[in-house]
Amino acid sequence: MPPTRRERLRDATLLEIREVAREHLRTHGPSGISLRGIARDLGMTAPALYRYYASLDDLLAAMIETYTNEMCDAMEAARDAMPADELGGRLVAVTRAFRDWSLDHRPEFAMVFGAPVPGFTEPEDGRVQLAGERMGAIFFTLFFELWRRQPFAVPPDEEIPAPLRRQLRMFAAACCGEDVDAPLGVIRLFAASWVRLYGLVAIEVFGQMNFMLDDMDPLFEAELKDLAKTIGLKKEAI
Repeated sequence: MPPTRRERLRDATLLEIREVAREHLRTHGPSGISLRGIARDLGMTAPALYRYYASLDDLLAAMIETYTNEMCDAMEAARDAMPADELGGRLVAVTRAFRDWSLDHRPEFAMVFGAPVPGFTEPEDGRVQLAGERMGAIFFTLFFELWRRQPFAVPPDEEIPAPLRRQLRMFAAACCGEDVDAPLGVIRLFAASWVRLYGLVAIEVFGQMNFMLDDMDPLFEAELKDLAKTIGLKKEAI
């Protein structure tokens, strides 16, 4: 059934609250987000706002979920613009889209990957985790499928410490389901690649290489080529 008028009005109000909260985030930073300030800008009373978001943590979780899904939408659009059989090109496109979104949404990036505000407690409904798993699955599904079709060297399972093996399996299951048959070495190499990629993007987002570089693009592309070689991508995929 289509949503009722009441449901549409509620959804519109929820969106308006989140957009005002985004303005506060960009203007004042995460610590400048407050239900009272948002209510004031919307011409609402604080108690009225609680009918839409039960607490500040509830609103912050909704913001993180929204930004993560926006990032995923951008990554999936870049992926789907490439032919389905060009797995390497799709993985590279997703990687560049992740960086582009992050640089265009620096405050939102900080909300997704950092601590939103001191004392924030993630709600137990799992929505933030699900959004994060969606992001992980976009990368890992392509990475695993590329290995399956064109196997590249990965660490032997027996060389991976047992505590790490358990966590890698949990990650793969969360992203792709319990029956995922990826060798642990593939998941381990994926984790190492993500650390390298995320670290580079985070450093750029927060301006931590400004003392050395005024343009991070050449370094990013050089690192991307190095990562591509690790998984056997051809030059044309980059």
